[in-house]
Amino acid sequence: MSKFELKMPKMGESITEGTIINWLVNEGDSFDEGDIILEVATDKVDNEVPAPAAGTLLETKYQAKDVVKVGEIIAILEVSEEVKSTKKTDVIQNDSEASKKDKKQPKKKRSITSSTVDASTSNSFSVNNTNTFFSPLIISIAKEHHISFEELARIPATGNEGRLRKSDVFNYIEDGRPYKFAQPVVQDPTAYRIPQLTFDKGKGKIVEMDRMRQMIADHMVYSKHTSPHVTAYVEADLTNMVNWRNENKVIFQEKYGEKLTFTPLFVEAVAKAVKDFPNINASVDGNNIIVKEDINIGMATALPSGNLIVPVVKNADTKDLKALAENVNELAGKARENKLSGDDIKGSTFTISNVGTFGSVMGTPIINQPEVAILALGIIKKRAEVIETEKGDEIAIRSMMYLSLSFDHRVVDGFLGGSFVRRVADYLEQFDTNRKI
Repeated sequence: MSKFELKMPKMGESITEGTIINWLVNEGDSFDEGDIILEVATDKVDNEVPAPAAGTLLETKYQAKDVVKVGEIIAILEVSEEVKSTKKTDVIQNDSEASKKDKKQPKKKRSITSSTVDASTSNSFSVNNTNTFFSPLIISIAKEHHISFEELARIPATGNEGRLRKSDVFNYIEDGRPYKFAQPVVQDPTAYRIPQLTFDKGKGKIVEMDRMRQMIADHMVYSKHTSPHVTAYVEADLTNMVNWRNENKVIFQEKYGEKLTFTPLFVEAVAKAVKDFPNINASVDGNNIIVKEDINIGMATALPSGNLIVPVVKNADTKDLKALAENVNELAGKARENKLSGDDIKGSTFTISNVGTFGSVMGTPIINQPEVAILALGIIKKRAEVIETEKGDEIAIRSMMYLSLSFDHRVVDGFLGGSFVRRVADYLEQFDTNRKI
């Protein structure tokens, strides 16, 4: 018997270190030549390190989850015969090699025990693996054989702490995949899902989502999943516009019988900017971008129930301020009274959300699919600002507002997104104070 230093083997040209997944042989345990002593993971593949000769594991230098450089001593073995070549310790079975080797070597047919009940005789089963972590090697084999995570969770595992090993998967395949079509019978229907995360949701009053809230939730999740969201911010000085509106809102209502809120002014500025940057008025269809001809501005509106809905100002670029105010007020009134029709909420090509109505300084809105951008308008707030005058820099009280544009980075880049939101701000800042009602 002689002592042998087992080193972290080289696992590829660019691999300089590996992570010990687990030891399959404990200190003091004996093993035969070729037995797998430990499993090692790299950023590319999982590997199994075989014993260079029969012997006993005397000492381990590192533990599971330790990262070890190639060539470092990881264990001291006592072997029954001298290891003639250190190349034996570099025999690593990666995912592709292991898969090919297992396919080529005929396997002895295992008898199906009680832990592998044939699915043809039973339609129920218990989840066999309490450890739901699957290594890249196992996932690679599963993909090759079209085995789902749910089916992997049913395979009896023989690794440490319930870990599924490569041999377990191939033995399961050899047995004809008895759990392939079995239906799970578990108390918690989420218990077999991979990966499994559990949270303490706390205690309190349970309020069931109404149908509309469920639809909103689904739509928001779908949007975040579909579009890579990026948000651009600008600040605008709305002092001139605010002063003009305050001076003319009474006159406007007396003349047209309509309230003059900020919303039609926002819609007007946005419609102008969309005409300047038409590619922001688009949707995605596979590999195609559909640039819309109509400019229909959706305006996110809260319903009495607290749910959100988006009535649409159709052809906003063709309407004057009077028509925009009438349209906005009509849609807002219908929303408050739950009288919006299907046509009122269809056809939006670009959406705005006036988060300032609720006192928010700014927002990061979620894109209203299938659009590619949405603009949030924050609260208009008076602040002391440094402004340039004929006399030089001066401090003055100004009405300031933040605008934030969330856009779909698949088709809208930073230049387009930033230029568009800046243009909206320019239209608001350069408001004509001599404008007649």
